Amino acid sequence: MDNFSNRVNLDSIKQTADNLRLELSKVIVGQDKMIEQFLIAILSNGHVLVEGVPGVAKTLTAKLIAKTLSVNFSRIQFTPDLMPSDVLGTNIFNMQTSKFEFNKGPIFGNIVLIDEINRAPAKTQAALFEVMEERQATIDGNKYMMPPPFIVFATQNPIEQEGTYRLPEAQLDRFIFKIEVGYPTLEQENEILKRSHEDGGVSQIDQINELLTAEEIADFQKKTKAIHIDDKLRSYIAEIVYKTRNNNALYLGASPRASLAIMNTSKAYAAINARDFVTPDDVKEMVYPVLRHRIILTPEKEMEGITPDEIIKNIVESVEVPR
Repeated sequence: MDNFSNRVNLDSIKQTADNLRLELSKVIVGQDKMIEQFLIAILSNGHVLVEGVPGVAKTLTAKLIAKTLSVNFSRIQFTPDLMPSDVLGTNIFNMQTSKFEFNKGPIFGNIVLIDEINRAPAKTQAALFEVMEERQATIDGNKYMMPPPFIVFATQNPIEQEGTYRLPEAQLDRFIFKIEVGYPTLEQENEILKRSHEDGGVSQIDQINELLTAEEIADFQKKTKAIHIDDKLRSYIAEIVYKTRNNNALYLGASPRASLAIMNTSKAYAAINARDFVTPDDVKEMVYPVLRHRIILTPEKEMEGITPDEIIKNIVESVEVPR
């Protein structure tokens, strides 16, 4: 095993992932898993939904990760009166040329942060369907392509219901991950207070340096796609996803898009660990953030207080791990 040499050189990916973690740890305390999953999503070219109560650094982490990337960053605060044209843009009549000109909306960025995504009504949510899946927007019959990389980071609060709208299943399915962010530990909270007391009023954003260009992201995504996954592991993924579709605890199972997401994120997880092949443990690690927002529990199971992660765990344990 010592003589094993990687078919894809992943040293640069692992080094960059380590550097990003180190850079973000200047500001973020204790959210290691969230940061790791953001990195995996970027390598997989997938959108991320982050759910957590207010004040657990969801928006801050997304902004800081965007700052480490030398790409265009755009932020949209979703509100109940937001219209699709406020997101996508609109055609404006130019009096000088007597022609309509397209004025691009804030969705035209490389990393787009949508804050409180569940606060906008259904028609505004629907405006994201095409742009998130096909990375293009069709407005008044004209097609506008998104600049690569194009990745949406979205946040939402799971507790507050007033003034919020449930995201459509079709839209949830377009997020590669749903990251759930919990409270920090007592030690981490002490560290947060200590840093805030000692930072001398320096902006948190200004503490973070750019580490990765758009060209490097594209190169890393290409290398990640080339990572080897065994036929048995592909079958393993397919069986896990298939079992969500005939589970008595679930009203809605996962789509083939979920299978692709598990495969692609497992490759990315292997990449940041400098491995050019996927293991069963990679798959097990990725099924939770990939599946938890794609399955819907039956009303009976919801009333019992069962969580999607518990059902996923049962399904994973019922599938034989390939040797």
